[in-house]
Amino acid sequence: MRIVSWNIRAGGGTRVAGIAGQIARWAPDVVALSEFRATPPSVELARALAGQGLLHQLSTASSRLPHVNSLLVASRWPLRRIRLRAGFAPDSGRWLLAGVDGPCAITLGAMHVPNRVTGRKLPFLDAVLGVANDWRRGAALLVGDTNSGLIDLDEQSPAFDVEEDGWIRGLEAAGWLDAFRQAREQPRGGAVSRGGLYQRVLTLLALELWLREHHLTW
Repeated sequence: MRIVSWNIRAGGGTRVAGIAGQIARWAPDVVALSEFRATPPSVELARALAGQGLLHQLSTASSRLPHVNSLLVASRWPLRRIRLRAGFAPDSGRWLLAGVDGPCAITLGAMHVPNRVTGRKLPFLDAVLGVANDWRRGAALLVGDTNSGLIDLDEQSPAFDVEEDGWIRGLEAAGWLDAFRQAREQPRGGAVSRGGLYQRVLTLLALELWLREHHLTW
């Protein structure tokens, strides 16, 4: 299983054809897109992904607020939207929990953490950490644009505070691993910087071995 997570920026805009082409070259089984919108370019991109075999799609985008940054998860296999009993109040459009019913069943938690200036970042991080601490539903993967990282280690210039650093360490303390760093075995670069946006992939410790056993890549 190959999983791609990508912040396409502002719904993709005029870059949609290029984004679709790059995704086709990667040939993923599951795609999680941040800053997906209910605008014509995003709709066109979703249609292009369906044409690549990613027919099963879930989105938090709304036609009533077409320009709001949202999420899309597209898969070759059926998807189930998972709603937690306790809910997920902060910026619910930036969080999408989906069960992927493929040969190796997995739960995918896609997210796009708000920027600090919005005042909504820390409540969102706390909500995700709560989900991570309480997780008892088996194999799972958290992906997306977290706008977070470890101080010094994941910074090209000062960007993160003790809250973001503590969030990453809190996830690790809860038993989740930074899968990107684990897979690449790099001391730096767990966060990938593109225009000031940071992305990080985290996975359950139990899932790390499970991924290797089932030959999954990301």
